Amino acid sequence: MTQPTALSGSNAVADLDARTTELDRGHVFHSWSAQGGLALLPIAGGHGTRVWDHAGRTYLDFSSQLVNVNIGHQHPAVVAAIQEQASTLATIGPATGNLTRGVAAQRIAARAPEGFNKVFFTNGGADAVENAIRMARLHTGRDKVVSTYRSYHGNTGAAVVATGDWRRIPNEYARAHVHVFGPYLYRSEFWATTPEEECERSLRHLRRVIDCEGPASVAAILLETIPGTAGVLLPPPGYLPGVRALADEFGIMLILDEVMAGFGRTGEWFALDAYDVVPDLITFAKGVNSGYVPVGGVVISDPIARTFDDRVFPGGLTYSGHPLAAASIVAALDAMESEGIVTHAKQIGADAIGPGLAVLAEKHPVVGEVRGTGVFWAMELVADRSTREPLSAALMGRAKGELVGRGLLPFIADNRIHVVPPCVVTADEVAEALATYDEVLSLLDEEL
Repeated sequence: MTQPTALSGSNAVADLDARTTELDRGHVFHSWSAQGGLALLPIAGGHGTRVWDHAGRTYLDFSSQLVNVNIGHQHPAVVAAIQEQASTLATIGPATGNLTRGVAAQRIAARAPEGFNKVFFTNGGADAVENAIRMARLHTGRDKVVSTYRSYHGNTGAAVVATGDWRRIPNEYARAHVHVFGPYLYRSEFWATTPEEECERSLRHLRRVIDCEGPASVAAILLETIPGTAGVLLPPPGYLPGVRALADEFGIMLILDEVMAGFGRTGEWFALDAYDVVPDLITFAKGVNSGYVPVGGVVISDPIARTFDDRVFPGGLTYSGHPLAAASIVAALDAMESEGIVTHAKQIGADAIGPGLAVLAEKHPVVGEVRGTGVFWAMELVADRSTREPLSAALMGRAKGELVGRGLLPFIADNRIHVVPPCVVTADEVAEALATYDEVLSLLDEEL
């Protein structure tokens, strides 16, 4: 591990952690947070699945930061590609042709289903969703967007209102959004007891909402292929094809949000590859380049792309297809292919993460359910298995503190610990993390 060089005026590397905290508390305004009580870890560097502070304390990153560092920290091929592009052409506007941008779009389209040949680049996942909604509305001439309550689609105008969780409520400024309940058998809204019942009843619920809203007014159904922040909610067999059939019946566009689930996270290039479904629009970001440079986009089906052959698409961004981002995409996808990273993610999930979490669920009463695939898992923690009462926020906070104190960076959402390491995680690192989870879950069991 290479330690950082001290900044000018610092007498010791360890002082940089204090200086980082001082500057952060004094000048950085953080997302989704009350600012006064923040105490953030100072992070100075990283490699693979680990990060460290200036003093050399290391942490095993089982959050992948915001579930985006799929290829791991500081992958040399991606870093080198960014450096090379910066030395050649650091930036150029989107109203130009750029070879690196074209190659990046080609690489992404090659991973999409047949009939997807165009990519619109954005700065991240939220504005990818924003522009996918815009495309669906313009293509259909309709307005309404149906999405689920258990979802997160981003923090821009329409994306945050399409979101179903609490972050939508203070931000409801966009028009024509409708929400439904998606399938979630562990906490079924439909009194279902089997995956088949949950699928059938959630599809009927969706149909009834569309009927009541007026099918001719609905432009799009927007779903995360596998809802991520909402709980890694794998759709039951038949659900996504059923949504596709409903959309086809009423001339509605199906948008699948693959911002979190795409590019290796589920052990597939796109999460949709594991389901018998082809959408009309696919949004992506995060894992496409592991967040080394901000980027996202929309993969557009040919019929929607043709809508704008002779009609101006009324959208754009200064940094759409930024060459540094494009270079990082090409390098990341090529490395994931040549190094077998997506296949590895699938295998490590099936052989190590899934079985290991199942053992923890059997051992610890605080674990209500484990679910996931690839390197995309969640442990749902409960105060009582029989009632499935969610574990309290106070105890979830304690769990987070105990995990970090033991050198593991967790992803905590509501009453869940999401187990989401980089796709390159090794079996030994999984075992290390499972041992840490085991210790902390034992403490929670004692509390209950």
